This record gives sequence, structure tokens and C-alpha cells, in this order.
Amino acid sequence: MARDDDEPLADEREWQEIVENFGERAVLEPDDEPLVDVTPRVLEPDDVEEPVAVRDQVPADDEFVPPEPPPIPRPPADRLAAWLGVFGVPAVVLFCIVLGISVPTWIGLLMAAGFVGGFCYLVVRMSDEPRPPWDDGAVL
Repeated sequence: MARDDDEPLADEREWQEIVENFGERAVLEPDDEPLVDVTPRVLEPDDVEEPVAVRDQVPADDEFVPPEPPPIPRPPADRLAAWLGVFGVPAVVLFCIVLGISVPTWIGLLMAAGFVGGFCYLVVRMSDEPRPPWDDGAVL
């Protein structure tokens, strides 16, 4: 596309104006009138509108009340003991370390055996059969 001969000169003049005015601040004249009314408005009783009636409200007797959830299932005693070994023993050890409590060696070995034994028991009791590929574990 061909450019006019005056166009490069106009661009050069604009750049020259920018360079000449670089660093100068623009002086703005203050307005005599404020742009926003800052006085608070007091509502009179006549100004309050009546609420609009909503037609899509559901009567109170038609509201959905979910059924009471079933109780949380309790694990069998053997698995509960294994889970207590896996999570309880490290919690007790951390508690003892934070408070600076020293335990006898035989109690420390017993806690280590409880942790390792609980972990091994849970691994052995895991199911060997694979889940179906479409099963994501959700139960409705």
C-alpha cells in the first residue's frame, strides 16, 4: 500500500511533540461544581415502596425435607484395632515428642509393632479382585 508524502511528516511531527512534552505534567483546571452529590438522602415514609408479591413461592407444607441419614457404619473390631495402630500410634509418638515425654524402650517397640502390624493387617485384608472400570466408588 502506498503512503502519501505528508503522512510520514505528520507521524514525525507527532513523535517530535511527544519528545518535546516528555516529563511535563498536564495542568488541569478544577471544576467549580462537584460531580457527585455527597449529601445523604433521608427516606421519608412516603418514599418507601411496598414489596412486590412473588408468585413463585413454595408453600411451607410443600418444602422438601430430606430423610434422616443412616447411622455411620462401625468397622469390625479387628479392622478398628488395625486403623488405631496405623493412625493412633504416630499421633501418640508425635504427642510425646512435642511434650518431651520419654517412654520406656519396650513401650516404643510395642508401638512400632502396633503400627507395622496394623498396616500389614490392612494390606492383607484388601480385596484382590479388580473393580469394574466404570465403577468410581460412588454409592447413591
